[in-house]
Order: sequence, then C-alpha cells, then structure tokens
Amino acid sequence: MNIDRLRLIFEYNTWANQRILAAAEKLSSEQLKAPNELGWGSLHGMLVHILDAEYGWRRYLADRAETPLLEAEDFDDLAAIARRWAEEDDALRRYLDRLGDDDLDGLVDYEVDGEARYHILWHCLYHMVNHGTQHRSECAALLTGFGASPGDMDFTVFLGQR
Repeated sequence: MNIDRLRLIFEYNTWANQRILAAAEKLSSEQLKAPNELGWGSLHGMLVHILDAEYGWRRYLADRAETPLLEAEDFDDLAAIARRWAEEDDALRRYLDRLGDDDLDGLVDYEVDGEARYHILWHCLYHMVNHGTQHRSECAALLTGFGASPGDMDFTVFLGQR
C-alpha cells in the first residue's frame, strides 16, 4: 500500500458518505429516527456511528487520543451530522497529508476490552473505510426502503465520476 492509493480510497469513502447523506436529506425527521432492525437504533444513529468510528480511529491514529463516543443524541438533525462530518473529513485529509509511504507500515497498538491488539497502520486505515462500507450498505437498504435509494456506490462509479 502507498499513501497515494490510500488517499484515493479515502476520497472514495468521503464520496460514498456524501451520497448517503444526500439521499438521507430526502427523508423526514421521523423517518431518519425511525427504529430499525439493522442496528444503532435508527438511520440517524447509524450515521452517527459511522462518523464516530472515523473520528475515533483518526484521533487515535493521529494523536493516540482516546475519544468519548459520539452519540446520536449529540446531533439534533441530519444537517448537524453533515456539518460535523465535513469537519472530520478535513481533519482526516490533514492527517493523511502528514503521512508518507514508510509510515504506513508502522505498528499500531491499542486495547479492546482490556485485550492488547497490534496492527499495521495501513490495515487500521483500510479498516476505517471497510467499516464504513458495511454500515453504508445498511444505510442504503434503509434509504431504499423509504424510497430514497442513494444509487450505485461502487468504487468504479466513483472513479467514473471523479
């Protein structure tokens, strides 16, 4: 993996997140906060979870800072989520701009439920995007159920629109 390829993957991640947010703008507040069986309480909650994961990983990888969880209740509406996500995208871009190819093979240590874990930096960064892909697909299913499909979000579609 090299930093230019990783930046492209994160550019895709931002593009895909924005497609989900744009589709979600078509929903009412009631639809955004309606309970679902896919997790995180609602589409609103799932969006906050994706944002929280990106924020938490970026802060840990960049600064080794533990962050409090972002909660759905922290965001009154979709516009508040979108604003905070735009800030996070900028912070993530600045972090990636500080990295070089040699940095990507560095070891990252952290704990989960008291268990020590060790991964290569680019694996953690790739995980951030892959985690978002999983939950964006769940968001897309919910949005489609509300008649607001985000459309195709394939990487090749992104490349064609880039």
